[in-house]
Amino acid sequence: MTKSLELSNAQQWLTNPKQDLLSGLVVAFAMIPEAIAFSGIAGVDPQVGLFGAFCLSITIAIVGGRMGMITSATGSTALLMTGIVAIGNAKGDGLGVSYLMAAGLLTGIFQILWGYLRLAYQMRFVPQGVLSGFVNALALLILQAQFPQLGLNFHHSEVISIGDKTNGYLPTFSQIPIIWLLVGLGLLIIYGLPKITKVIPPQLVAIVTITLITVLFKINIPTVEDLGQLPNGLPTFTNPFGDISNGKVPFNLETFGLVLPTALAISLVGLMETFLTQDIVDDMTDTNSNKNIEARGQGIANVVSSLFGGMAGCALVGQSVMNTENGGRTRLSTLFSGLSLLIMIILCKPWLKQIPMAALVAVMITIAISTADFAWLKNISKIPKSDTAVMLMTFSVTMLTTPHNLALGVLAGVALAGILFSRKVAKVIKVSSIEVSKEQLKYKVTGQLFFVSKVYFLQGFDLYNYPNKIEIDMSEAHIWDQTGVTALEQIIRKLTLGGSKVEVVGLNKESLDLFERLGGLEGPH
Repeated sequence: MTKSLELSNAQQWLTNPKQDLLSGLVVAFAMIPEAIAFSGIAGVDPQVGLFGAFCLSITIAIVGGRMGMITSATGSTALLMTGIVAIGNAKGDGLGVSYLMAAGLLTGIFQILWGYLRLAYQMRFVPQGVLSGFVNALALLILQAQFPQLGLNFHHSEVISIGDKTNGYLPTFSQIPIIWLLVGLGLLIIYGLPKITKVIPPQLVAIVTITLITVLFKINIPTVEDLGQLPNGLPTFTNPFGDISNGKVPFNLETFGLVLPTALAISLVGLMETFLTQDIVDDMTDTNSNKNIEARGQGIANVVSSLFGGMAGCALVGQSVMNTENGGRTRLSTLFSGLSLLIMIILCKPWLKQIPMAALVAVMITIAISTADFAWLKNISKIPKSDTAVMLMTFSVTMLTTPHNLALGVLAGVALAGILFSRKVAKVIKVSSIEVSKEQLKYKVTGQLFFVSKVYFLQGFDLYNYPNKIEIDMSEAHIWDQTGVTALEQIIRKLTLGGSKVEVVGLNKESLDLFERLGGLEGPH
């Protein structure tokens, strides 16, 4: 049982209310620009990301497994949404959001299921190389998503649609120089301000400064208002299913087939990032938390978000660390971050819509940089080549798939890691021979016998030497699968056909049970 479950309700909410409320307020300021920017990445109105951030924070504060962790719209999940939004918009104006809500509902259902199936325990088998490839691919994808706003749109033939606007939010050629200058200023503030003070989030200062400059000097560049609609009030219950003429999606197998790949990818990638964040916060607070409860909580939160017009999401590393460092340790800090976010976006709407996209680009560039695993790249010469290959496989598959698929990249990386590990284990098996007498030969097998090590096992026997008696000692070996059983049977059969009397000794109980169950010779011991 984890510490969080051992705490009373009062301890989970009111251990340090003053610090939790202050920390939640600061985190809310940092969540606003990211929620808006991630909406742009996904291809939906800013209110979809903002409503998602609010609903996710409120819900996870109540049902989550890790106190003080911040859940919101994220870059990893937003990147996976672009395809389903584009498919929906191609079917009809405004249908992209409805298809996204349907995918979010299915995402939540999957995550609840993963929680009950204890997927968190399986995540222990994801090697570090896969995680590094995952975060490096994610960092590059977030960075690439900012290129159009920097005038580096390499897909001029594609029609980019957000809300009711088509290509209207991209800068013109004459606007690009000032945008680059403002982005540079934003980066200077974000990286320079913490050296002076850490009281105010530097991202917030950068956004306010760049907004004031553009307003005071009447600089005409794309703003948040160009992205689409901002919230006019509280989120309301929204059923994405219904008549397609009303902007809804039909509740049928065709819709399920369209949203299934996106939902499955978001559910897995979202939980991977959540579990990584959970480990970081656990380590910072020297506590333990239940990942399977968190998986179910994330699922419930994504269902609630989708039913109230918000995008699906997962835990945020940066905001979770910020909340912990500022003293936010209980569920109250997470709850108040969501409440503060909603209050601010409703009261500050006139200001929010004037935020230049250049300010958000600066924020997203810093997120991409902080996401990347530079330590891996720095020490690549010291890291085993097999781990590097796994990292590159995860990274390459993610970047080469169209649309970019983080989930597929992770699966490819895990598969390669399994193959490379199997090769290493296969070479551990050793077969040595001892000539007891001219009439008797003894083989001693050491290691793991399974499908990969079969060839090395077979090579260890001399099939041209047939003394009267051959003993195969398996006391320091283990048979794992049918291939291993078949390999041992094959050796016994060939040596017996050569005229030798073969005796197998030392099989442990598990290997013996498997050998007999799969049709092995009776009597080996």
